[in-house]
Amino acid sequence: MDKVSTIILASSLIIIMLGMGLSLVFDDFKRIFIYPKAILVGLVNQIIILPIIGFVIALAFPLKPEIAIGIMILAACPGGPTSNLIAHLAKGDLALSVSLTAISSFITIITIPFIINFALVQFLDEGQIIRLNVVETIMQIFIIIVIPITIGMLIRKYKSYFALKMEKPVRRASGIVIALVIIGIVIKEKENVIPYFQQAGVVALVLNIATMLVGYYSAKLFKIKNKRAVSISIESGIQNGTLAITIAVVLLGNSEYAITPAIYSLLMFFTGGAVIYLGIKQTQKESQI
Repeated sequence: MDKVSTIILASSLIIIMLGMGLSLVFDDFKRIFIYPKAILVGLVNQIIILPIIGFVIALAFPLKPEIAIGIMILAACPGGPTSNLIAHLAKGDLALSVSLTAISSFITIITIPFIINFALVQFLDEGQIIRLNVVETIMQIFIIIVIPITIGMLIRKYKSYFALKMEKPVRRASGIVIALVIIGIVIKEKENVIPYFQQAGVVALVLNIATMLVGYYSAKLFKIKNKRAVSISIESGIQNGTLAITIAVVLLGNSEYAITPAIYSLLMFFTGGAVIYLGIKQTQKESQI
């Protein structure tokens, strides 16, 4: 993609992160002390188990390197604002979902460069390998994630009425921009879209479903209540596709790596819809007992 498209994409992610910050309060970070077990299980799923599952999937399927790297970029990313919306609609624990998104967004600033460098070494030929500068990458991710979220949280703290009023328009605007970015990637890679979709569509769906199942049953294993288990499942399986696309295009400079995250960003709404349906059904069942 050209420089203008790259700037638009980075700006889009900054707007999305600002919008997420507008929905956060500093108490969201205190929940790690209120229910540490649920937070810890959720973070272990996101930070450790998710990349392992992504790597296993990338090895298990006969994938082109670009698809495999796209899977690993996704697996390195935290949850995003979409996961919070799905958790809310699925009758999960919204506070837990928001807290996990916020905390994992900060932690993955450190883990993302290492996971992506690992993927580049594993899936590219030696002559093709381009290593990310870890310190530089951390700073770039810090600028496009932490600073906008922090600004959004400060606005929410000191100008709460304005923050609540702007939260929905910002989310809509960012959604429109990322939709246009995905369309742009599809147009640019039009010759590769169909063969890549045949590969990436299946593995993205497998990653999505596998991580949600692992998230839910790992929560149940530790006897975490169903509402919180639903949120952990969603946070484990619904990743920040916009961040993954931004990493592929802006940090790695390769729109082919963005194909898998772009396809994933579309598929997750279908699986998210299924989770919402199951969550509502489970809530209705519990209310009848």
